[in-house]
Amino acid sequence: MPAQQRPTLQIGHETMSAEPTTDIERVFSSLPSEEREMIIRHGVALRVANLQKRLFLAQSKVRQFEEQYGSTLEHLETEGLPDDASCEMHEDYILWRHWTSVVQKTTRDVNSLQDIARQGLQWRPEVDASE
Repeated sequence: MPAQQRPTLQIGHETMSAEPTTDIERVFSSLPSEEREMIIRHGVALRVANLQKRLFLAQSKVRQFEEQYGSTLEHLETEGLPDDASCEMHEDYILWRHWTSVVQKTTRDVNSLQDIARQGLQWRPEVDASE
């Protein structure tokens, strides 16, 4: 008996199930492939633009802390906060870590979406060996 083939979606280095699981996915998958691709391309472009704005804000905040304290967060974490650090510096440290994590996550998200924009969506059947 031949193995069942399940449709998958290749995004960058990740393979995801392409079987619709929600109503919106069912409706979306019923659209012609050209329409789906156009919607995805436009959606990716809008999302990347929004993420780039967030990235710019986060990078600005990180740069502001680096200029204020004459150090990078990495260096500060290696050396530790000074013993006489003020409450303000402790609060800034928490915000600095937050904005640094926003930069890292947003950069990953932008890169992932730009991979989709560059490569497009590549559909390929995946053989399910369990059946």
